[in-house]
Amino acid sequence: MEQICLHLVKLNMLSRIRSLNRVDSVVRWCGQRQRPSLFASARTDLMRTNSSTSLKPRGSVTVSLSSLCLRSRLSICITAFRPPVHPFIIQSTREFHTSGRLRALPAPLIWMVLKPLQKLMAIILGRSIRKWWLALPPNKKQLFREWTWCRRWHFVGAGTGLLFFVCLFLFTHLDESPVTGRTRLLVFSRENFMELAQVTAEAYMEEFKDSLIARSDPWHQAVELVVRILAERNRDIAEITSVPWTVHVVDGPTINAFVLPNGKVFIFTGMLEAVADIHQLVFILGHETTHALIGHAAEQASLSHVVELLSLILLTAIWAICPRDSLAVLGQWIQGKLVQFLFDRPFCRKLEAEADQVGLQLAAKACADVRAGPVFWQQMEIYDQLRGEPTIPEWLSTHPSHQNHVRQLNSFVPEALELRARCDCPALPKADPRVIFHQAVKLVLDTAKKQEKIAQEEKNEKQRAGVMLPLPQSPPVPTPGSQPQLGGLLATSALPQTLLSK
Repeated sequence: MEQICLHLVKLNMLSRIRSLNRVDSVVRWCGQRQRPSLFASARTDLMRTNSSTSLKPRGSVTVSLSSLCLRSRLSICITAFRPPVHPFIIQSTREFHTSGRLRALPAPLIWMVLKPLQKLMAIILGRSIRKWWLALPPNKKQLFREWTWCRRWHFVGAGTGLLFFVCLFLFTHLDESPVTGRTRLLVFSRENFMELAQVTAEAYMEEFKDSLIARSDPWHQAVELVVRILAERNRDIAEITSVPWTVHVVDGPTINAFVLPNGKVFIFTGMLEAVADIHQLVFILGHETTHALIGHAAEQASLSHVVELLSLILLTAIWAICPRDSLAVLGQWIQGKLVQFLFDRPFCRKLEAEADQVGLQLAAKACADVRAGPVFWQQMEIYDQLRGEPTIPEWLSTHPSHQNHVRQLNSFVPEALELRARCDCPALPKADPRVIFHQAVKLVLDTAKKQEKIAQEEKNEKQRAGVMLPLPQSPPVPTPGSQPQLGGLLATSALPQTLLSK
């Protein structure tokens, strides 16, 4: 049986429909094979129904809070709109609310909240197993070992089945990167992280509400122009055109910028002061945009989620095997560091290298001078040295070192230049910014060495003069019957007679 649906929104319980004097109806044809004569007859039946005092449809009638469904041979969906003076308000259900909607928490946020609880449950389970085993008498321990050995193939089969389901889960959650085409594991969908990005953006807006620069500020307009050019010149990427881009400039000395998956761009004035020109700014924003459009945050959270679930088994075993809690805590700390240094940080450095490559391509399509990308990281290296920042080994960091940044970008520059040449961009100047920066740094270092040499020579001359010139001494008090004598340095040095007489 087919349906004729009258979508009605009402204020109180709908038991009977009365006093339908005038109904303005909008009829939408839902079927595909219906004849025009059937459609015309349906409209006639509807007008007859409107002129009556009550609805008496043929066939079965289903009355609910949101719709009135009549069983018939037709397949027509009818939406009726009532005038505002009628007791019934008939409109789109989505527009009628007496309170704000409850928004469900994003799945990644729920996982981040439950992550500590999972570790706690693994610790409690492992410790309970250890306490239970230590409380068993020796004969029961022997019986348990024999029982386990007799059923060893059952455990092997259960482990194999579990491994099969884990592999099946991983294979069914493989995804292809939007730009690079790289196969990756993606447990959380892009929609989940869009919801999380909205929550994160609201939190950042609340945090930076007193530090945001006005849109009329020249810095804000410059960043907005760069973002707009990047979006327009990369329209072929669906992930860029599918979100609205919004710029927020935060007044702060932090050298940082980040882009959320929902198109919210946050950049600090410290970063705007750190870049040397507009080309470096385009590269930085292209780098951060790459993180958002490829979904590096979702990819990193997916890998962390899988590794964390697998490490729970090892964590339970640590607390079950270690004889004391102190050793279990030490084993848990070692396990966390191994996961951090073997999985998390190397994977973060890999994503940063990919963001450098794709960000350089986005900047090339925006007609920026991609040769300025390596120069930025050379500037950051010198800036850190001048501030006295300690040099951290790369394997301890989530980002490549400045030198590796420069080396990787230099290897990506030729490909980016070819891409730029295919995008009808104006010709670049012959002077390479990398060569100019190298010469400028060399000139500064040579000047500093010369000044240091001159200062050292002046210091040596002063030291020699200090050796030749005596320090002022109080004249010795002559004793009666004794002759005054010169002692120390004045007695052995050949100084002019004028100095000796003084």
